[in-house]
Amino acid sequence: MYKIDAPTQLIEQVYHAILDAICTGSLAPNAKITQEGLAEQLGVSRQPILQAFQILKREGFIEDAGRKGVMVTALDPLRLMQLYQVRSVLDGLAARTSAERWSHDAELRAAGEREGLALVAAGRDLADMSDLSARIRADMDFHQFIYRSCGNPMVGETTALHWQHIRRAMGAILSSDVRSHIAVWDEHAAILQAMLDARPAVADKLARQHAESAAEHLAHVLTGEHYAGKRKQA
Repeated sequence: MYKIDAPTQLIEQVYHAILDAICTGSLAPNAKITQEGLAEQLGVSRQPILQAFQILKREGFIEDAGRKGVMVTALDPLRLMQLYQVRSVLDGLAARTSAERWSHDAELRAAGEREGLALVAAGRDLADMSDLSARIRADMDFHQFIYRSCGNPMVGETTALHWQHIRRAMGAILSSDVRSHIAVWDEHAAILQAMLDARPAVADKLARQHAESAAEHLAHVLTGEHYAGKRKQA
């Protein structure tokens, strides 16, 4: 994590710093954290830490751990699988609708092509980087681009309710070796190309398959963690 410099919007900055550490795995599932420890790390007082904790508890990222402070919640496999089922449908809908919109509006398609290709190029450039936070942001940026492109604000608003939990799941997948970063961006590029080629059914199918593949890899990661945890406790 990083020091908090600006005094403005301090609680929000502290909240995002802690959330980023949780989503990237710097603060691992079941890790014990204290107000004092985080205040020292971030260079702030305990008060904004306490207020950030209250937000993170409501959102399900941390929970009370008795006298030891709080702990990072474990990743819930069932909840995440259910979340990815919903995401699969919404991603497919967004890709399909974007392809349909672009097929009727050359100017819109051209703008989408410029932005989409730039996002894919930026994502590919991160293949050899160890900055997990940047890789997660690039992945999120691409999917949010599709949500915006479809012209239906309800898609983005619906995913926004759970996006930080999806972000955390992305961190678990990208930090493991079960799914190649290059393969992820090949899939993104294929979705974009189907949208540009005015092939809505193909864009829908590829977007759904992409989300379903991510869910399968996430299940593999969580199962591995589960068994690793059991072996550690034995």
